[in-house]
Amino acid sequence: MAQPLDDAALDTIFRTARTYNGYTDAPVTQADIRDIYGLLKMGPTSANNQAARFVWLTTPEARERLAALSSSTNADKIRKAPAAVIIGMDLAFNEQLPWLFPHAPTAKDWFPTEESRYTTAFRNSSLQGAYLLIAARALGFDTGPMSGFDNAKVDEAFFADQPNVKSNFISTLGHGDPSTIFDRLPRPEFEQFNRVL
Repeated sequence: MAQPLDDAALDTIFRTARTYNGYTDAPVTQADIRDIYGLLKMGPTSANNQAARFVWLTTPEARERLAALSSSTNADKIRKAPAAVIIGMDLAFNEQLPWLFPHAPTAKDWFPTEESRYTTAFRNSSLQGAYLLIAARALGFDTGPMSGFDNAKVDEAFFADQPNVKSNFISTLGHGDPSTIFDRLPRPEFEQFNRVL
């Protein structure tokens, strides 16, 4: 049975965690990336479809390619971050279900239309992107998730060899510089956006 995390852990993951617009010079290593992925892949997805595909950008050249396809504000953040990641979605994720969901041999056929595959891939890659943010925070990193880029051009630049993979959103990654965050924005009270029936 799961045990509640202590307040320090909850602060790290949620309550005091922030979206960073800039980072220190501390690097993000390949070992760090593997550790983040090792956690995020454990988060639940529909029929364990693991629809997300990740491109981790750790070199200035790779980040520049992404920055050039992003809005001017986001481009500057990407260039200055020690790492960035493209969270993509595989629209042919169901081809992997025979080994990812082996106890249902027909699971591959549960998604017969392009629309059903898109909806499922988008939903689950978004979940996995959120797991990435939480995993990174849990391991002592900070993130800056964002839209504000040309999806079609990013797909062409980074997924040309995988035509079934499309970009969902992107994030910077590193050790945040506290001087780059805004004041905490409003968060609604429970009664404003919730109902219990």
